[in-house]
Amino acid sequence: MSDATYRVISSDEVQAWDEEADLVIAGLGVAGACAAIEACDAGADVAVLERASGGGGITASAAGHLYLGGGTRVQKAVGVDDSVEEMEKYLLAATPEPDPVKIRLYCEESVSHFDWLVAQGVPFKDSIYPEKHFLQPTDECLIWSGNEEAWPYREQARPAPRGHKVAEVGDLGGAKLMGILIDRVEKLGVRVTCDAGLRELVREGDRIVGVRYEHFQQSRCLRARRGVILATGHFTNNEEMLEAHCPQLADPRVERQFTPHDDGAGIRLGVAAGGVALHMEGALVTSPFYPPEGLIRAILVNQEGRRYVAEDSYHSRSSIFTANQTDGVGYLIVDEAIFGRPEWGGFEVVDAWESVEEMERGLAMPEGSLQETLRAYNENAARGEDPEFRKGKKWLTPLTNPPFAALDASLGKALFMGFTLGGLRVSIDGEVLREDGAAILGLYAAGACASNIAQDGTGYSSGTCIGESSFFGRRAGLHATRQR
Repeated sequence: MSDATYRVISSDEVQAWDEEADLVIAGLGVAGACAAIEACDAGADVAVLERASGGGGITASAAGHLYLGGGTRVQKAVGVDDSVEEMEKYLLAATPEPDPVKIRLYCEESVSHFDWLVAQGVPFKDSIYPEKHFLQPTDECLIWSGNEEAWPYREQARPAPRGHKVAEVGDLGGAKLMGILIDRVEKLGVRVTCDAGLRELVREGDRIVGVRYEHFQQSRCLRARRGVILATGHFTNNEEMLEAHCPQLADPRVERQFTPHDDGAGIRLGVAAGGVALHMEGALVTSPFYPPEGLIRAILVNQEGRRYVAEDSYHSRSSIFTANQTDGVGYLIVDEAIFGRPEWGGFEVVDAWESVEEMERGLAMPEGSLQETLRAYNENAARGEDPEFRKGKKWLTPLTNPPFAALDASLGKALFMGFTLGGLRVSIDGEVLREDGAAILGLYAAGACASNIAQDGTGYSSGTCIGESSFFGRRAGLHATRQR
């Protein structure tokens, strides 16, 4: 991942420092903003360099979910029984290579982190959106935002809804969150420089002591007395890095979610300084077929006429399983009783048929394959069972009412969207780590350019990225401030 445009220079190359600060933060998204607030509250002089013309990052275009639990004010208000231990068990089960220390800390301090956000002025309604949905269209707060109720996770931890959406209608919660945090940053007196492109870290001995950045074609050197925090976002807008590390998003059939500056700059700088990147193949890729939630009673089958995932799984899980089928082909099979049109993009009706045999021929599936799949599914569903994928009982309904229809859930047909999850290896305090686990003195990373909890889409829960970015951003800001 070497890149000559992102490098580390010696302090000997700096003729004079143009500016100084205790802490330099690259990026004013949710991680950078939370790091700046925490550092300022601890008495640090903070300078933020934002590459865009204004702050917000990718969070400003998100719906504004944070994955929090263990008994938050909202959970208690709506009667949800949750605990640190159950949240921890779930995240450990849902993460491919979990860091038990990070997950335990995140769960233990989840309630206090929620309270901290509220103290900054972030509003959350004491309410729950009970329907199965990828994004509540209202300003209700709590939602089931992961695989908590799906097998095998429901057997590994007591299910609880933990997706907390900022009180704003629809998908504007992220913009509201960032507006509040940036306002707080400004009121604290943080020096924010926009249109500032960071390409070089400055090293003195074995420590990162500053940065060199470009501001309107002028090169400036900024000394960091205590540390530099990289909070520059993910690498979804970097074709070369996607080709090398994340083939799921290199696929042109997936629409990528990014800002123009989500090009992996922070990751490349961290690697240039001696750090290592983890889980670079990981991505959230999603194409929700619900709402309407009644479609969860349908079955997803591949071109061979076989099911491949529990349909009540979190939408990124089922979408990635679809993408991994032969040629990315998947069909949502419905009968007349549950027919509906997904609110998400695509999912065109292929056709309708009076019999399963006709549908099987119409979809060019092997003879008898879909018939056997539906025969076995209907027989088990009538008993409230799903021995193959263990879909929840409330979603089990025999599909026996003609006409039958197939909705095209295939990659390249339905709308698939996604973003990267890989990032720099960091400590619980955001210190960028070398291959041997040693910290690079003076260098931190948080947010989407750091690898903490979220690692892949099959175990992802909505709100994890903003939740961990804000939480570990705060820790990085505080830890760096305490350095001398």
